[in-house]
Amino acid sequence: MGKELIIDAEKFRVKPKEKVNLKEWDTDYEGERLNKELGTKLLSVGRKELSEVQEKLYAQNRYSILIILQAMDAAGKDSAIKHIMSGFSPIGVNVHSFKTPSTRELDHHYLWRHYLALPPRGEVAIHNRSHYENVLVTRVHPEYILKERIPGINTVDDIDAKFWKRRMKQINHFEKTLVMNGTIVLKFFLHVSRKEQKKRFLERIDDTEKNWKFSTADVHERQYWDDYQHAYEQALGATSTKYSPWFIVPADDKWYSRLVIAAAISQQFEKMHIVYPVLTEAEKQELVKGKDLLMGEES
Repeated sequence: MGKELIIDAEKFRVKPKEKVNLKEWDTDYEGERLNKELGTKLLSVGRKELSEVQEKLYAQNRYSILIILQAMDAAGKDSAIKHIMSGFSPIGVNVHSFKTPSTRELDHHYLWRHYLALPPRGEVAIHNRSHYENVLVTRVHPEYILKERIPGINTVDDIDAKFWKRRMKQINHFEKTLVMNGTIVLKFFLHVSRKEQKKRFLERIDDTEKNWKFSTADVHERQYWDDYQHAYEQALGATSTKYSPWFIVPADDKWYSRLVIAAAISQQFEKMHIVYPVLTEAEKQELVKGKDLLMGEES
């Protein structure tokens, strides 16, 4: 895919310590080389190649992959998972959609439930929303932090700039530990425009088959658009690292956002040089013995 695809995912990557202004990042595709029809064909090829690499990942059993999807409501996270990840075998892939923390989860530190959903070696985990909700929705609604009952945090006034800086560092340390122990972390922010989000909300209201997707709570949160944009800018800039990068993906055109995500994953796989395990001489001898035993059986 990396050789055939005409998208260089690096252009969407946030550089370490880069100051992010989301107004400077595209939300739609403005080029001329691609269109929806071609993009769909390329994605089909990409899914096949991702499946082949995943099989090698599973057989090698040395690395794991953590794919994180974050976005404003209606940006297309669910459809991206459906269209891109369908290329992966169900064996060795798990999707986790994180909702509001339960009482039991709040009795642990905020990263606890995300530890439980990490992929074992040889497998892929996709987190639809993630530990980043703890520096996004909680930054827009800091009163949610009080439910964590953190020592020294008694009122919203205690949740200051130093608090968020510490939490970003905690997340960076968490991800660095994962990477140092064999987990490849890829993070995608699906960057949708306010105009496109409104269009998709109206489609959910007008299309009976999409009514189930709509919630008035989504419209309520839309009132905090600028606050969320600020929270994302702060998080993306502070936590995009060399070992755990963020990609800001234009999401107004769903076919294009899927293609960018697939390209980024594929190009990362290429860098890893994942191959089937190479057998030792002793293991090869075991194969010969096994074949001899099978051939010696009576028909």
